Amino acid sequence: MGLSATGEPVIAQDETQARIGICLRPGSLTLTQDGRDFAAYHALVEFVAVDARPWTAERVFFSAEGPDGKSMRLAVDLLNDAYDGHRTGVPAAVWKVVALAATSAGDVGITYALPEPV
Repeated sequence: MGLSATGEPVIAQDETQARIGICLRPGSLTLTQDGRDFAAYHALVEFVAVDARPWTAERVFFSAEGPDGKSMRLAVDLLNDAYDGHRTGVPAAVWKVVALAATSAGDVGITYALPEPV
């Protein structure tokens, strides 16, 4: 492998993040920005848990195809400017994407055990 490591890693922040990516069925979500429509095909939802509080969605990054056929990335901030609540005016369809990502994370049933020997 050519890599060595020593130490006892410790999380340095009181904030934990998780990113959940989901593929969207083509044609199921259209994003409109500046009068242009974009067909979303992937979403990456960032969740955060601060100071052992419940997880909350912080941001969604969409990969989408524009009317010219070029792919681009669109971001939606889900927290307000004070980071103490959700941003108003976020379309319901975006919140559905967040719910799909959250459900997918739980439904996958990811479990992990360290390989032997550690």
